[in-house]
Amino acid sequence: MAYICSVGLGIPKYNVMQNKIKGLVENIFTYSKREVERLLPVFDHAEIKQRQFVVDEEWFMNDHSFEEKNSLYATLAVSYALEAIDHCLMNREFLRRDVPYEAIDMIIYVSSTGIATPSIDVHIMNERPFRSNISRMPLWGLGCAGGAIGLSRAYDWIVAHPDKTVLVVCCELCSLTFQKHDMKKSNLVGTALFGDGISAVLLAGEESPYLSSHYRNLPKILETSSYTNRNSTSIMGWKITDHGFEVVFSKSIPAQVKTIWKNHVEQFLEENNVSPNQINSFIAHPGGKKVLDAMEHALKIPQSKLTYSHKVLANHGNMSSPTVIYVLLEWMKQNINAKEKSVISALGPGFSSELLLLEWNG
Repeated sequence: MAYICSVGLGIPKYNVMQNKIKGLVENIFTYSKREVERLLPVFDHAEIKQRQFVVDEEWFMNDHSFEEKNSLYATLAVSYALEAIDHCLMNREFLRRDVPYEAIDMIIYVSSTGIATPSIDVHIMNERPFRSNISRMPLWGLGCAGGAIGLSRAYDWIVAHPDKTVLVVCCELCSLTFQKHDMKKSNLVGTALFGDGISAVLLAGEESPYLSSHYRNLPKILETSSYTNRNSTSIMGWKITDHGFEVVFSKSIPAQVKTIWKNHVEQFLEENNVSPNQINSFIAHPGGKKVLDAMEHALKIPQSKLTYSHKVLANHGNMSSPTVIYVLLEWMKQNINAKEKSVISALGPGFSSELLLLEWNG
């Protein structure tokens, strides 16, 4: 088993209300009046109040090369990831005392919105006193599923090394992928949904001496499950162009929830001898309002069991991989009874589904 001990966030500098983003987009994109009337209501229907970005509004008005955007990603990813890591290892909401950087045995760095070699985790190591013999696992291209998959890989490693600790860092600077000249509807939908987010999660094995550092209710990961649907690569992802990353975002995603996700969850729970009624909460990545609606409909989940998925979507938008960690953080702040169970869930490119079964320590 792997215990989730603490969570930290790196909060982007610029907070922008959804109505202001809508007006900004109306001025940037060269849509006809008819197209504006047809397309812009997506901002109103998204149920997003505000989002955070690492660049200001003026940045979106100008043209930027792929090189310029990626260089900015490399710089800002390091600074915000460090902020999230520092918060995680010193977070008094969950930890009785600070966990030293030297205590971390593995760093898993998850991202899909910029590229770097050496990977960003190396640059993070150069800024804090992590051990030189730390294990590293950079994960790229997992999109919205990346946060859940990062936790699953941490679980796998801790099961093999029960006395170790793992730091999972998710960093997505979606704003830097903005395509000013892409007039496809998928780009407009992405512009209405995506924000920037950075998170860090500390996990420890059941024999780790650092389990004694916590004092709050801890969830432990019992099992994980991955599913990738064949021949579905056109549903979600990036198209790489000379201008950078163009979003691929199919309108069929809610339909996939009602089939692929539903079947995956039902099979996963059955394999673990757990009924849907025994699940206290679904810690679900909120891909968007329609995705959450589809989840509630597919498994007849009351909205109360997805309440923080709705809350995070409203206050931060879809931040790709870190989003599910933001939702996890909200649930960890609650006083959930011992032995209650939760499911972490995220969907991503592939088309893929990742699930984790949690049990709360009480």
